[in-house]
Amino acid sequence: MARAQEEILVLKAQAGDSRAFEILYRAYQPSLAKFAYRLTGNEAAAMDAVQDAWIMTARKLKELDNPAMFRARIFKAVRWRALDQIRRQTAAPLSLDDEALEVESAPLTRDGLLTSDQLTALIGGLPEIERQAIYLFYLEEMKVAEIATVLDIPPGTVKSRLNRARGRLQEQVEREDALEEV
Repeated sequence: MARAQEEILVLKAQAGDSRAFEILYRAYQPSLAKFAYRLTGNEAAAMDAVQDAWIMTARKLKELDNPAMFRARIFKAVRWRALDQIRRQTAAPLSLDDEALEVESAPLTRDGLLTSDQLTALIGGLPEIERQAIYLFYLEEMKVAEIATVLDIPPGTVKSRLNRARGRLQEQVEREDALEEV
């Protein structure tokens, strides 16, 4: 969805246009559900988190001063609700990419190209907060300022976490390449 279109829909929804809110819901629901699932590792908990975030967003939409921040705010709401769900779970939740780690890992190719499963496994080895930043930046294509809002950290911290995550991923690839050469 184009940013200008999103802002118009937010303004209409703030004015009480339920159709505009429904369009926003349909546009963001799949991404929010994936994000919540990656955080919780549990489909039911993820759906509860997303539903709670939408309810809260609907109630507080009129308080949103900047319609351009809608996307970041809804992702932030889902993140907080998902973290609440994780705290409630009695068993240890799956991390962002535990499912990918169960797949037999194939060696990395020397030409530098990774398969999606290989990249997912490498990302799975990152600390949780770095995985969230990588996910939002590359998969949700959020800007640093939006990620800062979602993760509730300064933009400089987002940049350093992304940089650190890229460095760790590079080290992992180089380590795998070195093992492959032996």
